[in-house]
Amino acid sequence: MYLDFFGLREAPFSLTPDTSFYYSNTSHQEALNTLLVALQMGEGFIKVTGEVGTGKTLLCRKLLHELGEVAGFVTAYIPNPALTATALRFALADELGIDYHRNIGQQRVMRLINDRLVAEKAAGNSVVLIIDEAQALPEDCLEAIRLLTNLETEKSKLLQVVLFGQPELDSNLARPSVRQLRQRITFTYALAPMDARAVSGYLVHRLGVAGYDGPRLFPAALTREITRRCHGIPRLVNIVAHKCLLAAFGEGRASISRHHLKRAIRDTESLRDGGARISVRRVGMAVAGTLSAGAAALGALVLTGLG
Repeated sequence: MYLDFFGLREAPFSLTPDTSFYYSNTSHQEALNTLLVALQMGEGFIKVTGEVGTGKTLLCRKLLHELGEVAGFVTAYIPNPALTATALRFALADELGIDYHRNIGQQRVMRLINDRLVAEKAAGNSVVLIIDEAQALPEDCLEAIRLLTNLETEKSKLLQVVLFGQPELDSNLARPSVRQLRQRITFTYALAPMDARAVSGYLVHRLGVAGYDGPRLFPAALTREITRRCHGIPRLVNIVAHKCLLAAFGEGRASISRHHLKRAIRDTESLRDGGARISVRRVGMAVAGTLSAGAAALGALVLTGLG
């Protein structure tokens, strides 16, 4: 490919959610602050939503990384929640390292989970269950999660839950049958698309992480055009930027031109047919989140403390 041509160590615009490429634009940083503050406060249920391609999984991985650096947190991660309620309980038991026989009943599994949560609490640890793609959770799994959050001592919850999902998650939680779960969500945040300034920083950041140290590859005018055509969606920005580099490499040019951008857009189906516009309109209508100014400030302090 073009790595040697541009002096890169690795592909800068891979779609894999690699936390080494994490870029703290305003929306993602506020979301991370919200999560860290809420978890430090011991809140039981937290929800983060965002349209397809807005970086939910990368944020999820970043949260796991940050919590792994903090003493007192034990995490359980379920990346694919298209499970039955029974399978969800077994998955949680596996994540917590619980030794059990596969033929035991659900009541016994719940008792083992409760015992482990009590032991972690006694050791001064908070257990956090993080579920990605939570819009895929069947209703019986949502009920199972609600019952898991019933596990508590007289003073605190034994399990905190973070749900990452597409806006369909909000629709699922709006059903009357799951209203008890919805009432327990104490913090929520909706990821927004990037503006032109964020896209500019995003492109420079990812190229720098990948090893690029030459002159600016994407001029300001092209950055604004990429933002407009990709609607600030990180995944689409990655796809278009990658194809721009391919086009420039194919012509032996060391910078990106409008001609390369046009070729990249023509080659990207979701931008040709206007499919991204509907998604971004919904994102644009989303609220920035329920994080108060005080919590935001505390979040900044938490992050500073994490280094």
